[in-house]
Amino acid sequence: MGLRFSAGFTALGPTLLALASFGLALYLVSVAMKVLPVSVAYPVWAGGGTVGVAAIGILVLREPLTTEKALGIALVLAGVALINAVSEKRSGC
Repeated sequence: MGLRFSAGFTALGPTLLALASFGLALYLVSVAMKVLPVSVAYPVWAGGGTVGVAAIGILVLREPLTTEKALGIALVLAGVALINAVSEKRSGC
């Protein structure tokens, strides 16, 4: 959301929110990779982010939810679930 309203990084508040969010996301995925293989951690991070941003667009920004968009979101979720289901976890998971 910060990036959406940053006006090309010219609005200070949204720009700082976007940069802080990016930093936090990278930190959290690096923590997850301590206990999860990269083949699980990265798809969950990327797919979760994709679905999350789509949900924010639909719920907050009132973007239309088309059949195609709903199918795409469902496929991303199914792919992440499948990768997670068939992947070995390291200790701590």
